[in-house]
Amino acid sequence: QVQFVESGGGLVQPGGSLRLSCAASGSISGCYAILWYRQAPGKQREYVATITNNGDTVYPDSVKGRFTLSRDDAENTVTLQMRNLKPEDSGVYYCNAADSAFQILFSWGQGTQVTVSS
Repeated sequence: QVQFVESGGGLVQPGGSLRLSCAASGSISGCYAILWYRQAPGKQREYVATITNNGDTVYPDSVKGRFTLSRDDAENTVTLQMRNLKPEDSGVYYCNAADSAFQILFSWGQGTQVTVSS
């Protein structure tokens, strides 16, 4: 069982940037992909980004061009760089690993809160 700890959230003004980190308690190199999700109050968890074990990235249109994922398998960390943040980007951000069918493999961590507000 791998546990994930997300960090780096905070309060930022619209147009600002944040860098979130996802630290795994074990090796992530064998996981097909690492995914980020976010959840706003009263809403379902929303998919944010994927990075595969080949380093390929996928983003939904809502964040494409503004969010960038990178991974460091030696440190078992994944970084989500977020730029030009919008109020609708607010929420608790979570990371997890997935298999090739994009089934989530482990329990969710506590997440990190991102609030975009003026």
